[in-house]
Amino acid sequence: MADQNTMPTGDTATNGKGAAVALQTVYIKDLSFESPKGPFMPTQAQQDPKISLNLSTASNSIGQDAHEVVLSVTLEAKNGDVAVYLAEVKQAGVFLVRGFGADETRRILGSFAPNLLFPYIRQTVSDVVTKGGFPPFLLPHVNFDALFERSLQEQAARQQGQPAPEQAN
Repeated sequence: MADQNTMPTGDTATNGKGAAVALQTVYIKDLSFESPKGPFMPTQAQQDPKISLNLSTASNSIGQDAHEVVLSVTLEAKNGDVAVYLAEVKQAGVFLVRGFGADETRRILGSFAPNLLFPYIRQTVSDVVTKGGFPPFLLPHVNFDALFERSLQEQAARQQGQPAPEQAN
């Protein structure tokens, strides 16, 4: 069943005029889980696996004022060189974005939309890892606003031919 969450911005969103952002649907676009040896690795009881987490976002226009935003997570757990499990999830949503300029629309699709999709992908990752026979893995909180700002700075630096700003840890 599709989840729907409408977020009108004032009364103008209900009559089709003015600025509006509305989440139309949320769905799993792609899901993969691999556990070559299952949850029964002998060394697993002796050491915690090393976790590698990659997260990315993408968006594309799918119609007038409609945009698909895809939040992708790749989660890999290894004991040394031995793969414990690999989970790949692409959580997508269709967003209606109307009445905003190009910069505001880019910010909505690059920051606001991933923030809305994050709880869904967090739950999906936890469920698939648990159903694979492992303890649940909860994705850490992600500040999409800061990531979006950093990507804007990196893009501006590339356009000016300067090195990208250093990331503070």
